[in-house]
Amino acid sequence: MDPGLNITGYGVLEVSAGKLLLSEAGVIRGRSHGSLTGRLAEIYTGVREVIAALEPDVMALEELYSHYDRPRTAILMGHARGVLCLAAALADIPVVPYSATQIKRILTGSGRAPKSQVQRAIQYELGLVQLPDPPDVADALAVALCHYYLKEKPDAIQGMRREKE
Repeated sequence: MDPGLNITGYGVLEVSAGKLLLSEAGVIRGRSHGSLTGRLAEIYTGVREVIAALEPDVMALEELYSHYDRPRTAILMGHARGVLCLAAALADIPVVPYSATQIKRILTGSGRAPKSQVQRAIQYELGLVQLPDPPDVADALAVALCHYYLKEKPDAIQGMRREKE
């Protein structure tokens, strides 16, 4: 999941016959402009629908990043992230956080990779015809792939590291 007050991205991956497949990806939109509580309720409802329909085993979330010049943004984003955590907790789904630099490093080898490089890595790893778009979906898929490699395929990460050395 890629938390956001206006747009929350999600991506669900499935492993079938040893192959990683994209089950579904999309966005949940908070349409109640101007109303924080309204947007949070819409995000919560949307996430609950995704959980009910796709029955994920785990929710991987990007950790909040805050620039010291914009603490208000981090506080507002914390609301969206909290709603996602609540939905997961009520569905008995564990939540696993990952930092943006960790996600980028796992997918590209660099914690400072640009979004375009991350999108190309996602496209390659999932065999997509085109780059994942919008950026919220790409970010959610990046978190999901990071989780897959760290929790499901840790040996693959070691192999990638050896190749780069």
